Amino acid sequence: MARVGILLAAALLLGLVSASRAIEGTATFYTVYTPSACYGFQDQGTMIAAASDGLWDGGRACGRMYRVRCVRGTNAVPNPCKSGEVTVKIVDRCPSPGCTSTLDLSQEAFNAIGNLDAGRIVIDYNQ
Repeated sequence: MARVGILLAAALLLGLVSASRAIEGTATFYTVYTPSACYGFQDQGTMIAAASDGLWDGGRACGRMYRVRCVRGTNAVPNPCKSGEVTVKIVDRCPSPGCTSTLDLSQEAFNAIGNLDAGRIVIDYNQ
């Protein structure tokens, strides 16, 4: 019985550790989803994102899933964040120097967590 309690405590602790490993970054949004660097003209839905050079990993980011939530705004737009989080699939690359964010979310994904009028928000994300 004690062993079960230890295993449960360890599982709970691991869950808390992984939840606390969110990374802070920024998000913007885009509206033209195809063609994408990962899937060409194949439709991947609307909960998608383009990875910045820092996440792109030579194309190995394709298909990775990230949980994203809005933390705060980056400008004076009131109420930049919505509650909750969204899970997105990396389908494209957002290359420098034009890419000004960590994740360039689809408009639908951005709208799920942030005010479109904000245009750019601070996010927490984890894979």
